[in-house]
Amino acid sequence: MQFRPCIDLHQGKVKQIVGATLNNENKNVIENYVSTYDSSYYAEMFREDKLTGGHVIMLGDGNKEAAIQALQTYPGGLQVGGGINADNAEEFLQAGASHVIVTSYIFHDGELKMDRLEKLIEKIGKENLVIDLSCKQKDGKWYVVTDKWTKFSNIEITPSTVKDLENYCDEFLIHAADVEGKRGGIEENLVAKLADNVSIPTTYAGGVRSIEDLELFEQLAKGKLHVTIGSALDIFGGDLSYQEVVEYCKLGDK
Repeated sequence: MQFRPCIDLHQGKVKQIVGATLNNENKNVIENYVSTYDSSYYAEMFREDKLTGGHVIMLGDGNKEAAIQALQTYPGGLQVGGGINADNAEEFLQAGASHVIVTSYIFHDGELKMDRLEKLIEKIGKENLVIDLSCKQKDGKWYVVTDKWTKFSNIEITPSTVKDLENYCDEFLIHAADVEGKRGGIEENLVAKLADNVSIPTTYAGGVRSIEDLELFEQLAKGKLHVTIGSALDIFGGDLSYQEVVEYCKLGDK
C-alpha cells in the first residue's frame, strides 16, 4: 500500500474542500482548509519524501498556473486532473505530469464516450492515462459521477466495467464522493469491492481520518489498493500526522 498525496486547487489556491459541495457556480462550497502556501511548497514536500503517484486536481477554472507550478517542481512525481481533454493533455505531460486523469471528458452526458477515450489514447498513450472512477452509491450500487461529482452517469462499478476499462488506462483513481472531505471514515464496502475487482494500480480517496482507518483500509484492500488522504492531515489543517502516515505506509509497502 502506497500513500499517494494530493494537491487540490480551487480558485488558484491549495485547498481542502468537501467535494460533494462543488458546483458550476462555486456557490456554497465548504472549505475545510485554505493554505497560505502555494502548490510548489507541497510538491517539494512530496518530492523530498519520495512519494510518487500523487495527484494535482484542478477544481474549476483559474488553476492551470498553480498546477503547472507543482508539476515543474516535481517532474514525473505527480499526476494531474480536472478539465483534461485530448486537446490539452499533452501540454500537462510536457510540463512534468507522469499521467493525466480524466473523468467528465470521457463520461459525458451520463455515458462513456469511447470515441473520446480512443482519441485521448491516440494522442498520449494508455500508459500516461488515469481514469477517474469517482463514484456515489444509489440503490445499493456504485455509479461513476461526473461534473464535479454532481451528476450520476449510467456507468456502474462492476467487475466487467472495471475489467473493460483496464484495457484503456494505466491506473484508476477512485474517490468515494459521498464521504470525501468529511473525515468520517472510509466506505468499507467500496474498498472491499474494488480490492476484489481491480488488477491495475488503483488509488482510493475518501474518509480516512486516523491510523486506525488506515489499518482497516489495509485489511480490506488486501494489498490491491493505494490510498490518498487530504483534509484529515495536519499539513491541511487536520489532526492526522502527515509524517506518521508517510512512515506507516512505507512500512506497509515493504
